[in-house]
Amino acid sequence: MTMSPALDRPEPILDIASADGKGAIATAPSAAFFRQPLAPILTAVGVTVLVVLAISFARTNGLIAALWGAGGLALAVWLRGGRGLTYDLGFGVLLTTGVLAGEFLVGNGPLLSVMFTAMNLLEIVLAVVLTRRFVSGLSVNSVEGLTRFLAVCAAAPLPAAILSALALNALNGSDIVNNLRIWWFGHALGFVVVGAFGLALQRRHLLIVRQPARLAESAALLGLIGGACYAIFSHLSLPYGFLLMPLLLMMAVRFRVVGIAAALVVVSVVAIAGTMAGHGPYHSFTPANRALLAQLLVLLGYMPILMVAALLEERDRLAERARAGRERAERASAAKSRLLANVAHEIKSPVGGIIGIGELWAGGQLGGVSATQVEMAQMLVKTARQVETLAHDLLDVARAESGAVKVELRPTDVPGLLEDVRRALILKPEARGLSVEVVVEGDALIAQADSQRLAQVIGNLAGNAVKYGAAGGMVRLRAAWADDRVRIEVIDRGPGLSVEKQAQLFEPFNRLGLERSAIEGHGIGLALAKRLTELQGGEIGVISVSGEGATFWVELPAA
Repeated sequence: MTMSPALDRPEPILDIASADGKGAIATAPSAAFFRQPLAPILTAVGVTVLVVLAISFARTNGLIAALWGAGGLALAVWLRGGRGLTYDLGFGVLLTTGVLAGEFLVGNGPLLSVMFTAMNLLEIVLAVVLTRRFVSGLSVNSVEGLTRFLAVCAAAPLPAAILSALALNALNGSDIVNNLRIWWFGHALGFVVVGAFGLALQRRHLLIVRQPARLAESAALLGLIGGACYAIFSHLSLPYGFLLMPLLLMMAVRFRVVGIAAALVVVSVVAIAGTMAGHGPYHSFTPANRALLAQLLVLLGYMPILMVAALLEERDRLAERARAGRERAERASAAKSRLLANVAHEIKSPVGGIIGIGELWAGGQLGGVSATQVEMAQMLVKTARQVETLAHDLLDVARAESGAVKVELRPTDVPGLLEDVRRALILKPEARGLSVEVVVEGDALIAQADSQRLAQVIGNLAGNAVKYGAAGGMVRLRAAWADDRVRIEVIDRGPGLSVEKQAQLFEPFNRLGLERSAIEGHGIGLALAKRLTELQGGEIGVISVSGEGATFWVELPAA
């Protein structure tokens, strides 16, 4: 039942513990009620003022007011001020005193004053209990939290509305249905607009005073919303209702839940006051119907924008979590790259020494050796060179991920590069018996690339085709135009790749379940190839069907 010029009274909330990042409210211990009595006392005074204003200016043709903000103010401060038996009892006593004082000040008799005070206390206590029970962390800054709070605001006033309507009917024969709906809608509206604002307000919102631009923007938007409401619901009664919705949406987008809740307080106050004064679009209706239509306009027409703001708040939190997760992943990746680089450096030096000793041993330069010893020395050198190759690949991966790899892009003859790769490939022992061919389709296939890095990429793809696709008997290196880009394909007729494996193909250190197979590898070649291709402004991918071979492709800008 309130008119809310008392909206400029947020002082009771200034001492409230602010919400943490998850929306949980840090509640004060119950003893703090006696050590810090300012918030409950100011709330009681504010409730008294709101009761007087509501009954004086928003009363319909009966005894019930169409907007009751006192309940919303009491609900917000009660919930955010603390909890515990001592706190609740103390706050309830002060609240009872405030409501009762307001009832007496507007001239209600003892019977009506006590009845209305009891009904108000009933619905506020019920709202507090239900909110604590069902609204997690007392947060209305999420879709779920706001939905639960709106349900509480709708349910809490209903028992008091029914009892009050029956009592008034028994006292003066007034219409039960009319009194019930005005009480229910008016008190639910007060709970929603004032309560949502009180629960959404946090200390960080008060820091807007340190941001002149944001402060001016919020004041301008509130001023425009207030001006539009005055034009619509004052004696001017201008048909500008279409202006309110975009202004409210803008407030929701720019200032989220707390902003739209403050705007809805302004809209509710002006709309109910103007309508009950006989102005606005509903002036031709009876006072009771005017009240109902104004309440429904705010509840059903403008209140859903709160949900839009809550959805935006949720999106902001998800974006912040994603940003924080990305930063953690980047830090972890940087640490991994440093570790890889350090490990590779530590491996290279001793491995070089092992290779040198092995070659001297195999060559008989360290003394006489038998055939078996020569074979063992050669195996030692071969294994050491594999480790050396791994160290070089690890260094390349670490440099690529840290952005330390430099590429020199210049016109590169793709057919000539493929022929060089083919010649190197057929010298490998595992390529014996394989048909390795180069197919060139098109003229002047010149790519803008780093020839050394491109040869490394294609050599890696061709080496994989030999290792994993040897069963198909052939490997084809193909070059052709793809629109204005040069496309290189490495084709084999091996076992192919399933869709699931293709999704993991370019992940570093992922050998797709072949870790225990006889095929050598470390799972970093394709990841390195992808990074090197991207550094040259190109793309890399694969086309494969399980059992039908695979086609790895690279596309690069034409020179």
